[in-house]
Amino acid sequence: MNRLAQILPKENIRISLKATSKKRVFEQASLIFESTCKIARSKIFNSLFSREKLGSTGLGNGIAIPHGRLEGLKKSVAVVLSLDVPIPFDAIDGKAVDLLIFLLVPTSSSKDHLEILAEVANMLSDNKFIDELRFSTSTDQLYKGICSWVQTDSKIAD
Repeated sequence: MNRLAQILPKENIRISLKATSKKRVFEQASLIFESTCKIARSKIFNSLFSREKLGSTGLGNGIAIPHGRLEGLKKSVAVVLSLDVPIPFDAIDGKAVDLLIFLLVPTSSSKDHLEILAEVANMLSDNKFIDELRFSTSTDQLYKGICSWVQTDSKIAD
Protein backbone atom coordinates (compact mmCIF):
# COMPACT_ATOMS: atom_id res chain seq x y z
CA MET A 1 0.00 0.00 0.00
CA ASN A 2 1.36 3.45 -0.89
CA ARG A 3 2.09 6.10 1.75
CA LEU A 4 -0.92 8.28 0.92
CA ALA A 5 -3.33 5.35 1.25
CA GLN A 6 -1.77 4.51 4.63
CA ILE A 7 -2.52 7.97 6.06
CA LEU A 8 -5.84 8.68 4.32
CA PRO A 9 -8.98 7.57 6.14
CA LYS A 10 -11.81 7.15 3.63
CA GLU A 11 -13.93 9.58 5.64
CA ASN A 12 -11.33 12.28 4.86
CA ILE A 13 -12.31 12.38 1.19
CA ARG A 14 -14.82 14.81 -0.31
CA ILE A 15 -15.84 15.02 -3.94
CA SER A 16 -17.67 17.87 -5.67
CA LEU A 17 -16.95 20.11 -2.68
CA LYS A 18 -18.17 23.67 -3.03
CA ALA A 19 -15.50 26.23 -2.12
CA THR A 20 -15.25 29.80 -3.32
CA SER A 21 -11.67 30.61 -2.35
CA LYS A 22 -8.37 29.22 -1.14
CA LYS A 23 -9.19 30.31 2.40
CA ARG A 24 -12.57 28.52 2.32
CA VAL A 25 -11.06 25.26 1.06
CA PHE A 26 -8.44 25.41 3.84
CA GLU A 27 -11.26 25.93 6.35
CA GLN A 28 -13.11 22.89 4.96
CA ALA A 29 -9.99 20.73 5.18
CA SER A 30 -9.36 21.97 8.74
CA LEU A 31 -12.86 20.88 9.77
CA ILE A 32 -12.25 17.40 8.38
CA PHE A 33 -8.85 17.15 10.08
CA GLU A 34 -10.40 18.35 13.35
CA SER A 35 -12.88 15.49 13.26
CA THR A 36 -10.17 12.91 12.51
CA CYS A 37 -7.34 14.24 14.70
CA LYS A 38 -9.29 15.74 17.59
CA ILE A 39 -7.20 18.92 17.35
CA ALA A 40 -8.80 22.37 17.10
CA ARG A 41 -9.51 23.41 13.52
CA SER A 42 -8.00 26.86 14.17
CA LYS A 43 -4.66 25.26 15.07
CA ILE A 44 -4.81 23.08 11.94
CA PHE A 45 -5.83 26.00 9.71
CA ASN A 46 -2.98 28.15 11.07
CA SER A 47 -0.44 25.41 10.40
CA LEU A 48 -1.62 24.83 6.84
CA PHE A 49 -2.15 28.47 5.94
CA SER A 50 1.16 29.59 7.48
CA ARG A 51 2.94 27.20 5.14
CA GLU A 52 0.86 28.42 2.20
CA LYS A 53 1.89 32.02 2.90
CA LEU A 54 5.52 31.00 2.30
CA GLY A 55 4.62 30.04 -1.26
CA SER A 56 1.75 28.43 -3.08
CA THR A 57 1.49 24.65 -2.90
CA GLY A 58 -0.27 24.68 -6.27
CA LEU A 59 1.74 22.32 -8.47
CA GLY A 60 0.01 23.13 -11.73
CA ASN A 61 -2.45 21.12 -13.81
CA GLY A 62 -5.24 22.02 -11.34
CA ILE A 63 -3.55 20.28 -8.39
CA ALA A 64 -2.29 21.46 -4.99
CA ILE A 65 -0.65 19.71 -2.04
CA PRO A 66 -1.13 22.00 0.97
CA HIS A 67 0.83 20.64 3.91
CA GLY A 68 1.97 21.49 7.39
CA ARG A 69 3.51 20.25 10.59
CA LEU A 70 1.44 20.21 13.72
CA GLU A 71 2.38 20.09 17.39
CA GLY A 72 0.36 17.45 19.26
CA LEU A 73 -0.40 15.37 16.17
CA LYS A 74 0.39 11.70 16.84
CA LYS A 75 0.71 10.47 13.24
CA SER A 76 0.58 11.79 9.70
CA VAL A 77 -2.86 12.17 8.15
CA ALA A 78 -4.29 13.31 4.81
CA VAL A 79 -7.45 14.86 3.38
CA VAL A 80 -8.34 14.69 -0.32
CA LEU A 81 -10.75 17.21 -1.82
CA SER A 82 -12.14 17.32 -5.32
CA LEU A 83 -13.87 20.65 -5.98
CA ASP A 84 -16.98 21.13 -8.07
CA VAL A 85 -15.50 24.32 -9.56
CA PRO A 86 -11.77 25.16 -9.69
CA ILE A 87 -10.59 28.04 -7.49
CA PRO A 88 -7.74 30.55 -7.95
CA PHE A 89 -4.69 29.25 -6.10
CA ASP A 90 -1.57 31.09 -7.30
CA ALA A 91 -0.36 27.81 -8.78
CA ILE A 92 2.93 27.71 -10.65
CA ASP A 93 1.14 27.53 -14.04
CA GLY A 94 -1.47 30.15 -13.09
CA LYS A 95 -4.33 27.65 -13.46
CA ALA A 96 -7.14 27.31 -10.95
CA VAL A 97 -7.11 24.24 -8.69
CA ASP A 98 -9.80 21.57 -8.37
CA LEU A 99 -7.89 18.66 -6.79
CA LEU A 100 -6.20 19.07 -3.41
CA ILE A 101 -4.31 16.63 -1.24
CA PHE A 102 -3.79 18.09 2.23
CA LEU A 103 -1.10 16.57 4.44
CA LEU A 104 -0.49 17.06 8.15
CA VAL A 105 2.50 15.53 9.91
CA PRO A 106 3.77 15.69 13.49
CA THR A 107 6.38 18.42 14.03
CA SER A 108 9.03 15.80 14.75
CA SER A 109 8.49 13.93 11.47
CA SER A 110 10.66 15.87 9.02
CA LYS A 111 11.89 12.82 7.10
CA ASP A 112 8.41 11.26 6.95
CA HIS A 113 6.99 14.59 5.78
CA LEU A 114 9.43 14.83 2.87
CA GLU A 115 8.97 11.18 1.88
CA ILE A 116 5.17 11.50 1.81
CA LEU A 117 5.39 14.73 -0.21
CA ALA A 118 7.78 13.10 -2.68
CA GLU A 119 5.53 10.09 -3.19
CA VAL A 120 2.40 12.22 -3.58
CA ALA A 121 4.19 14.46 -6.08
CA ASN A 122 5.21 11.32 -7.99
CA MET A 123 1.63 10.05 -7.97
CA LEU A 124 0.45 13.36 -9.33
CA SER A 125 2.90 13.28 -12.21
CA ASP A 126 0.82 10.41 -13.67
CA ASN A 127 -1.86 11.99 -15.88
CA LYS A 128 -3.93 8.81 -16.05
CA PHE A 129 -3.98 8.65 -12.25
CA ILE A 130 -4.92 12.34 -12.00
CA ASP A 131 -7.84 11.80 -14.38
CA GLU A 132 -8.96 8.81 -12.33
CA LEU A 133 -9.05 10.97 -9.20
CA ARG A 134 -10.50 14.02 -10.88
CA PHE A 135 -13.37 12.15 -12.53
CA SER A 136 -14.27 9.90 -9.60
CA THR A 137 -18.00 10.01 -8.95
CA SER A 138 -17.89 8.68 -5.39
CA THR A 139 -15.59 8.76 -2.39
CA ASP A 140 -15.30 4.97 -2.67
CA GLN A 141 -14.08 5.23 -6.26
CA LEU A 142 -11.57 7.96 -5.41
CA TYR A 143 -10.32 6.05 -2.36
CA LYS A 144 -9.91 2.83 -4.35
CA GLY A 145 -7.98 4.76 -6.99
CA ILE A 146 -5.56 6.10 -4.39
CA CYS A 147 -5.18 2.70 -2.70
CA SER A 148 -4.46 0.95 -5.99
CA TRP A 149 -1.69 3.31 -7.12
CA VAL A 150 1.74 1.68 -7.20
CA GLN A 151 5.12 3.11 -8.10
CA THR A 152 5.91 2.16 -11.69
CA ASP A 153 8.77 4.54 -12.42
CA SER A 154 12.06 2.78 -11.71
CA LYS A 155 14.23 5.88 -12.18
CA ILE A 156 13.94 7.00 -8.57
CA ALA A 157 17.25 6.38 -6.82
CA ASP A 158 17.51 4.79 -3.39
